[in-house]
Amino acid sequence: MAFYENTIIARQDLSEKDMVNLIKKYDEIISNSSGKVIKIEEWGLLNFSRKINNYKKGFFIHFKFEGIKETVDSIKNKIKVDSTIIRNLTVKYKKLDKETEFFKKKN
Repeated sequence: MAFYENTIIARQDLSEKDMVNLIKKYDEIISNSSGKVIKIEEWGLLNFSRKINNYKKGFFIHFKFEGIKETVDSIKNKIKVDSTIIRNLTVKYKKLDKETEFFKKKN
């Protein structure tokens, strides 16, 4: 199994309940397709440097998980049909950094 990071950018007009459901949905997709979620980071609502599909902001969600090629394929297939997601990026790693949080929430 390989390590992956998947960053999802969701629409800015989603409610808190929709965000929780979105995170839960992709967590279940990873778990149901031979994957294991290691860490989920919610980076919050961030501004874009340029408009993406007429949106100026988006909610960033970052998944760190372990899985196989079919796990990544199932995520990509679900993202294609999900209208709440603006963009996504999946990166494969040999070794996963579990400690660093780039957008850690301040208390």
